[in-house]
Amino acid sequence: MNPHNILQQTELQRVSDGITLPILKNCETASHILVLVWPQLGDFDSLEYAWWLQREATKFPAEKLAIRAVGIGDRTSGTKFCEYTGFSPQHLFMEPEAKLHQQLKLYSGLNLAVPGLSVSVKAWLNLMLMCAGLGSPGTLKEVFRGYRGDRQAPQLIGDDEIIQGTPLPAFKGSLFQLAGGGGFQRPFELATLRLRNMVEVLRNWQTYVPNSAYLTQRGGTFLFNSQGELLYEHRDPGILGFAANMSQPLSFLSLIDRDTFTATH
Repeated sequence: MNPHNILQQTELQRVSDGITLPILKNCETASHILVLVWPQLGDFDSLEYAWWLQREATKFPAEKLAIRAVGIGDRTSGTKFCEYTGFSPQHLFMEPEAKLHQQLKLYSGLNLAVPGLSVSVKAWLNLMLMCAGLGSPGTLKEVFRGYRGDRQAPQLIGDDEIIQGTPLPAFKGSLFQLAGGGGFQRPFELATLRLRNMVEVLRNWQTYVPNSAYLTQRGGTFLFNSQGELLYEHRDPGILGFAANMSQPLSFLSLIDRDTFTATH
């Protein structure tokens, strides 16, 4: 079944008001629809994806692109996530048991069966193995990219930005100039953002992850035009694999302008 048909039939709880309604409601007037099916809201991928969306938000007005996201957790998880990331609670829906992920046949993650372990402990074990690269292609490479820098990626932290929320004392973004200048992703820059996300989640673990049974579940990205035709999809192969191009995770949105041009000529 076309992912659009599945999503069109899906009703979930909206974070902003707790009402259960179709997740594509009020998307009819937009020329394109972007649906993000995220893992746990305390997952590296969910937090980092939301950060990129906030960074690029002004480039895509609502009439051009309607964004809807679904995350694993409950409404309390969603509220905390939106407070931290700035993602709109009106556009975030909660899926407590990853049923939509299963319908869309997204990768459930490593699932080594270990006799005698509880569901929660087994999920933790599989998650740790995925973090080490087992059953999670590209994860270690992406972790190392966060430390060594990437000249194909933009600068992530402004020189005047104050970095807080890590185990380190607060410092200005200009400090990263010492690691090689500016205008691109400097060494340790992305790793610092990920560290800040990790500290946030660990401080509020029970809120972000009310049910650890789905720790390994991966997500997906789906871009549609106004007729419901699938223009782009990405199915996450592992941890820190939420985009085909991690240097420029939202580069696929250039398809919107291309599609609009085709439709008007």
